[in-house]
Amino acid sequence: MQEHTGLKEAEIIEECRAGDLSNFRKLVEMTYPFAFSLAFRLLGDEEHARDVVQETMVTIWQKLKNIRSAEVYRTWIYKVVTNKCYDHLRKRKRNMEHIADERTWSLLKESIYQSPSTRLENEETAQIIEILTGKLSPRQKTVFILSEVEEMSGDEISKITGLSKALIKANLYHARKSIKELIEKFL
Repeated sequence: MQEHTGLKEAEIIEECRAGDLSNFRKLVEMTYPFAFSLAFRLLGDEEHARDVVQETMVTIWQKLKNIRSAEVYRTWIYKVVTNKCYDHLRKRKRNMEHIADERTWSLLKESIYQSPSTRLENEETAQIIEILTGKLSPRQKTVFILSEVEEMSGDEISKITGLSKALIKANLYHARKSIKELIEKFL
């Protein structure tokens, strides 16, 4: 666990769970970075990611007392963020389909051939993730992002999504296959 201005993460969580919300600001400060990172990777849009994280903070405020212990906090947050993103992706999928322009395809091609040490800016990263995962179902996209981008294990993904390991493997297989076909078609 990390130190946060003198208090350990678990201590802050436990104090807030016990009803002492004087450290809630610290809890938000330590939660925001990883919650935003996941939301941004799933949604590919900073504004929507901020909205999801803000909704997540409200959920934390309302339901923190209901979690079993500080040890499950991070998994619980990933689950809350994932579910909120999943809802957003389903709504967005119904409303529009992402069509990549030539500039976006160019960015994708450049990133494929760049060295791993080259870091893309948030906008470019979001465009690439959106291109590669835009045609996936929300469930496939979520499993792919959690597995391949967030580097989570099948057990962690199962806890977050509520999916069985078999469903996780199936969704990940189909996501990878779709992404591979898209890249091969483009290249």
